[in-house]
Amino acid sequence: MKKQSINFSKFSSIKIGEELDVSILEDCTAEHKNHYIIGSCNNILIGKQPPPLLKLSKKYDYIKIENNSLKIGAATPSGKIASFCKKNNIADFEFLSHLPGTLGGLVFMNAGLKEYEIFNNLISINTCGGNLKKEEISYGYRFTDIKTPILEADFELRFGFDEEKLAMFKAMRSNQPSKPSAGSCFKNPEGDYAGRVIEAVGLKGFRVGGMEFSKEHANFLVNVENGTFDEAIFLIQEAQKRVYKKFKIWLECEITVLDKRYMGKNSPLLNPYKE
Repeated sequence: MKKQSINFSKFSSIKIGEELDVSILEDCTAEHKNHYIIGSCNNILIGKQPPPLLKLSKKYDYIKIENNSLKIGAATPSGKIASFCKKNNIADFEFLSHLPGTLGGLVFMNAGLKEYEIFNNLISINTCGGNLKKEEISYGYRFTDIKTPILEADFELRFGFDEEKLAMFKAMRSNQPSKPSAGSCFKNPEGDYAGRVIEAVGLKGFRVGGMEFSKEHANFLVNVENGTFDEAIFLIQEAQKRVYKKFKIWLECEITVLDKRYMGKNSPLLNPYKE
């Protein structure tokens, strides 16, 4: 596979990471196995010991209407999808105008805002492991069990772009900090909000080195000034420990941490108190 050198301190949305060689996936081969796809690196924190990394080539950046459905390549940016849908009066993708990322990553984590999720009008996906219908995929709140690179997704085609929804989604994201981050740090616990419990344990605005939990929204871990991976990990673990001690809630990361020391079933970021 071809490789591309990427400086993650500039490329990643949280502006943390070193310059690394990333493999480019043109066509599925055995070589892609054991690699992690980074997409546009919007919800990823890359450490000093990352796994082999993979990025889709630009041949997977496309949108087309075919057989009364919307087919979108997995390397297509969310903003491009939102603009295409507005221009062509297509409904149900308005929320993507305020969710950064590429389609593959959005599908992989079932991204969304409130009840508006990417899986709502998904028909199927084409992957390196073959075609999977929606009903063959296990998915839920910010979760899927997809274990192979996503190449394309097929969606139901409905017309009627809604400007009111667009305004609603803009308002929902108005409290997001402008400083570099990887989006929401933790998934919302059932029946509660991660931002609320983080603030309740005194971590809103709490800073270590160049990283802090935002003063604007406690569930955003922001890079204030040359923040480092170790500082980010410290704050993630501190929030998990404090929130568990006070509320018996273990905050689950929404950020994907790519460092071999923090990956797998024995990761220190997973709940040690589960049965």
